[in-house]
Amino acid sequence: MSGDKVWLVTGASRGIGLAIAERVHAAGDRVAILARGDDVSGIAARLGDRCMACRADVSQRDQVDAAVAQVVSRWGRIDILVNNAGAHRGGKIEKLAPGDWQTVIDTNLTGALNVITAASPCLGDGGAVVNIGAVVGFRGFPGDAAYAASKAGIAGLTRALAIELAPRGITVNLVIPGLVLTEMTGALSQKALDSMRRKIPLGRFGEPDEIAEVVEFTARARYMTGAFVPADGGLMSSFGVLG
Repeated sequence: MSGDKVWLVTGASRGIGLAIAERVHAAGDRVAILARGDDVSGIAARLGDRCMACRADVSQRDQVDAAVAQVVSRWGRIDILVNNAGAHRGGKIEKLAPGDWQTVIDTNLTGALNVITAASPCLGDGGAVVNIGAVVGFRGFPGDAAYAASKAGIAGLTRALAIELAPRGITVNLVIPGLVLTEMTGALSQKALDSMRRKIPLGRFGEPDEIAEVVEFTARARYMTGAFVPADGGLMSSFGVLG
């Protein structure tokens, strides 16, 4: 049921994360938007009383703990956690800087674990965790070793935690967006974008709102856990991924 849930959405200052926050807020739920930048305060002010801003870097456990405590202090609980915060650093393996590898793993994988670990004591029966994956976590793409490894790790984390948290009535699922034009994909050349679009059976890129729709459905579904839910225009089917 919408209108009575408390959401914590990471990486919610732009793109998919912001679309998720705006969608569930419009449904009447309360939402805490967590991101590193100052812009979260302006977003929360725009959305109003049922939205709060939490400034934190998910790779820093102390900051995550403080943000979760802030949400619980205001609203008493967390019902739904969406791990959307992400970093991307490209480069073929011989050119991939160790620092770039570590940034991606620390943000995308360790960051998700930090937030789940901090928030899970606040999740009760009927709680949900939705992790945001990526097609590249299942299908190799040259020059994307760090991002692919982090997203493959999120897939494994999802299935392990789905089993671990099931006795508490908490679902854990993975939503897998296809190519969505956001700030993170802004560095891609037009040639690369055209090439990628031709591989998508629906013939177009996704919109943040379309991913948010799938995330909301997945979070509210009560008899689905450990599932991988593509929202990719058919891209994974065209590659024969996930069987």
